Amino acid sequence: MSVREHLPPIGYAGRIGRVRRRATDLGFDGVLVTDLIDIRWLTGFTGSSGTLLITPDRAVFVTDGRYRDRAADEFAASGAEADIVAGFTKLEQQQRLDDAARNLSKIGASAASIDHESWTRLATRLPIAPITTIVADERRTKDEGEVARIELAAEFADAALAEVAPLLGDGLTEADVRTELEYRMRRHGADGPSYDTIVASGPTNAARPHHEPTDRLIVEGDTVVIDVGALVDGYHSDMTRSYVIGEPTAQQREIYDLVLTAQLAGLSAVTAGRRAAAVDTACRTLFEGAGYRDWYLHSTGHGVGLQIHEDPYESPVSEQTLVAGDVVTVEPGLYRVGFGGFRVEDLVEVESDGCRVLTQSPKDTPCLPSPPTT
Repeated sequence: MSVREHLPPIGYAGRIGRVRRRATDLGFDGVLVTDLIDIRWLTGFTGSSGTLLITPDRAVFVTDGRYRDRAADEFAASGAEADIVAGFTKLEQQQRLDDAARNLSKIGASAASIDHESWTRLATRLPIAPITTIVADERRTKDEGEVARIELAAEFADAALAEVAPLLGDGLTEADVRTELEYRMRRHGADGPSYDTIVASGPTNAARPHHEPTDRLIVEGDTVVIDVGALVDGYHSDMTRSYVIGEPTAQQREIYDLVLTAQLAGLSAVTAGRRAAAVDTACRTLFEGAGYRDWYLHSTGHGVGLQIHEDPYESPVSEQTLVAGDVVTVEPGLYRVGFGGFRVEDLVEVESDGCRVLTQSPKDTPCLPSPPTT
């Protein structure tokens, strides 16, 4: 029996209604949803072509012939209540959409999801106006089924890393490690990697937070940063662990211990009701006090869900507040060309009195783990 059969269902019921009510409160009698991630959250549709129109009394999903039957199956599985209308050509799809919107006077649409040229064309046919990111706002709070899938994705990444990390000193390149991690995540049950896996090694590559793996051989003395996540039913996980090949130097131990201390301080700062910027401050203050301000090259974390980067963002300038049900990363790091770098990242669920850590790979030392027993 597949482990996914035990996952709780995702709560699609009521999502369209919640968005409809929020739009009505803002003075709109319709919502045009064009972002496929938003459409998936609302309906369960996983295809690559479609537009959802939410009206006061119905929802209409317009797609092409390739996805008519697939949409019907996925809507039935999710329980999303929407009429599915297929058009063979783009013109036919436009006509179906125009017909559904005929009696609407003000349709909200996200300008961030529609390019300027498309917006201009739409505005000649439909009474569209910019609306706040109401779907993205609703998506922030994850339900039980969503958290369960994110947690399972984290388990798959943990399992793959436990198998691959002990091999780092065995003559592998960065690209070899990347390929092994992605292969093993799939073998454990993931749909694939959550993003392009980062394997960064040595005094130059490990100093680049978003380095792309190369054929550089990982050698004795290297710091190695591995940023890896898995995908389950569209939901992402995200984790970083860092290592030293061989015996760490005194400087490597000092900087790793500082990064880990900052990461634990960031975790302690995560709780519902606290400003997201406070998580960043908890980490950044430690780095600045230790004289490493210029070694910290990015913000401390971000939300994770159907997108690998989504609200809320834990940055120095964030004005967002953490809420129970957010799933966020805490990932401070220090980087310097000539030294390399370290980053430690956990994925956590925000709770009313703190957070629950979803990633379980060891992080108490930069030394390589022993191979898993079988």
